[in-house]
Amino acid sequence: MRKLLVLDVVALTDRLLRHAPRLAALAREGFAGRIAPALPAVTCSAHASMLTGALPRTHGIVGNGWYFRDLAEVWLWRQSNHLVTAPKVWDRLRARRPELTVAKLFWWYNMYSTADISATPRPHYLADGRKLPGIYTRPAGLEKELESALGPFPLFNFWGPAADIRSSRWIAGAALHVLERRAPDLAFVYLPHLDYDLQRFGPDSTEALRAVAELDAEAARLIDGARAREYAVLVVADYAITGVSGAVPINRLLREHGFVAVRESLAGELLDCGASRAFAVADHQAAHVYVNDRSALGAVKDLLAGEAGIVAVLDEEGKRAHGLDHPRSGELVALSRPDRWFAYGWWLDDARAPDFARTVDIHRKPGYDPCELFFDPAKRCVRLRAALKLARRALGFRTVFDLIGLDPSVVRGSHGAPIAAGGDAPVLIGSLREAARDGIAAHEIADLIAEIMAGG
Repeated sequence: MRKLLVLDVVALTDRLLRHAPRLAALAREGFAGRIAPALPAVTCSAHASMLTGALPRTHGIVGNGWYFRDLAEVWLWRQSNHLVTAPKVWDRLRARRPELTVAKLFWWYNMYSTADISATPRPHYLADGRKLPGIYTRPAGLEKELESALGPFPLFNFWGPAADIRSSRWIAGAALHVLERRAPDLAFVYLPHLDYDLQRFGPDSTEALRAVAELDAEAARLIDGARAREYAVLVVADYAITGVSGAVPINRLLREHGFVAVRESLAGELLDCGASRAFAVADHQAAHVYVNDRSALGAVKDLLAGEAGIVAVLDEEGKRAHGLDHPRSGELVALSRPDRWFAYGWWLDDARAPDFARTVDIHRKPGYDPCELFFDPAKRCVRLRAALKLARRALGFRTVFDLIGLDPSVVRGSHGAPIAAGGDAPVLIGSLREAARDGIAAHEIADLIAEIMAGG
């Protein structure tokens, strides 16, 4: 049985591949194809589909987060693999080869999986309000081993306005360390770098092309190291980012028509999910719409279907057609136009926005917020302000890092909706010509991995 490196180069498309000379060379040597992404085409759903060979109706990952009805709360970016309700491809492979070893590095739902080796971001939250970089690893000692070799994980370069190549460079270094020291039979590695400037500036920007070149160099370093150790290589991408020119304020729309309830608090207006007749969990270009008042279902669907920025509203039949008919899904799922995305905000006056809206806070916001990739352009000397706040925090003072703007128009790229006819598609690249596919669905990648591992 072969050894295989599966490398997720986030947002790499067939069109961007021409700007990545080392990855393009691998494609010429082996093969290249197109991936039909999962729906929604977002990180957590994509990873679950590619690793299980199932659709969300089976594995349960209907987005990057959802409404936990029994808690009446929205939770995004959970990390426990127990949320994935389908076996992984390596579980199948172990039926024939029980000694198979697996490394899962920075792919999502990493904690408590059946992989032998794992690493994922896990900050340290201290009682004085500080958030310090950290990772969770299995075995536990791997955290100190990687930090000794590479320095602390650059958490603030992994997400937020300072996100850049340093996080992907660290992950590539960690992966090389694991391949060299532990030699797993099957290794999954996630390089997120293209996510940043493609969303900030759009997939056709000069900044995006520069990011492709930066990512290509790190991917090549990892691929060269893997192939020197006789690994086959499979490169996948979980989605394609499209250019956007505006956002659909879906919760504001629902609030204006009396469906969203809010709670006045000292922190500002808070979305009251349990009291709302209907509200949306905005997730890039998809939004799960939870309708607590079932008598309002038709009215909510009609309202959303009449919004110019929304291209489709999936009811039970529509969800079933896309494999999204799972109890975690909203009663409705809205999909934006390719040039739009869904903003999560519900407040009608920015002065009433909750305090966390102006911070990088992926866990308190009940929806995805790409504005976290930007310092607020309306704040003067914003980088100096950030430095002063960091200094105050280092001296032990509690400080609110309210440096993020509320204007969604700054965002220039998004993903999540199905690929438009003739549009860019996530790329599939393999080093083995005999495994070539011109096209493949995201959930079929698990079978391709099993096929490659069984050869040789």
